[in-house]
Amino acid sequence: MATRIGVLVPAGNPTVEPELYRMAPASVTLHFARLDGGEGTPGAHVGMERRLLVYLDSLPAVLPTLAAVQPAVVVLAHTSVSYALGYSDEPALVVRMTKLAGCPGITASRAILAAFAQLGVRRIALATPYSEAIETLGAGYWKAAGLDVVAHRRLEGVTNIYDESEARAYELGRSIDMHEAEALLISGTGLPTAGIIQRLENELGKPVVTGQTAALWHALRVAGVDARVSGYGRLLAG
Repeated sequence: MATRIGVLVPAGNPTVEPELYRMAPASVTLHFARLDGGEGTPGAHVGMERRLLVYLDSLPAVLPTLAAVQPAVVVLAHTSVSYALGYSDEPALVVRMTKLAGCPGITASRAILAAFAQLGVRRIALATPYSEAIETLGAGYWKAAGLDVVAHRRLEGVTNIYDESEARAYELGRSIDMHEAEALLISGTGLPTAGIIQRLENELGKPVVTGQTAALWHALRVAGVDARVSGYGRLLAG
C-alpha cells in the first residue's frame, strides 16, 4: 500500500496541489485539506497579515478530516504563516498539529530549515512574492533560525500571489542571486515554481529550494519513504 501524506493548504491556493502531484514519487499518495482564512480575497496582499493567523483557527475542524485517511505525516504547506507566528512559537504549533492529526506534523518552514541543514547551507538569498511587511517577517524568521540572509527581494507589482507565473518567479530568482549566497530560497507556496527550479539550479550553480520542494522532501523523510525525484533540484534528487 502506498504511503499517505496529508497536506494542509490555505483556501484559494491553486498551486500546491498540482505541484506536489507533479513532483511526488509513485510510492506515495497525497491527501489535501483546506484552511479557512476568513474574510478577504485569498492570495491578495490586502489583508494578508490578518488572514495568516486566522488560518490556524480552523485546524481543530480541518485536521480530523485529514486524519481520517490515516496519513503517515501531515505537512502545513504555508510558509508565511510561520513568519507571522514567529520562529520561537512555531514548535507549539507543530505539537498541536501532531495531536490533532494523530501522526507527525511538520510545517513547510521547518522543512526548509531541515533542507538547508541537509544541504550544508547557512547563507541564503531570499525571494518572496509577499508584501513588504511579510517579507520583513520572513527575513526575521530565517535570521532567528540561524540562517544568514545575505539578500532578500520581493516580487514587484504583485496584487494577488495566486495570479503570478513561473516566468515571473524565474526572473525574481535570477535577479536576487549573489556570490555570497550558498543557496536560493523562493518562499511562498502559492507561487508557481516547479518548472523553473532545475533551470535556476543549472544556471546559478547552487541549490534552489522552495516551500513545495522542502515540504515534500521532509514529508517523505518523516514518513520513512526512501525516494529520489529528479528534475526539481538537488534536494529531491538527493
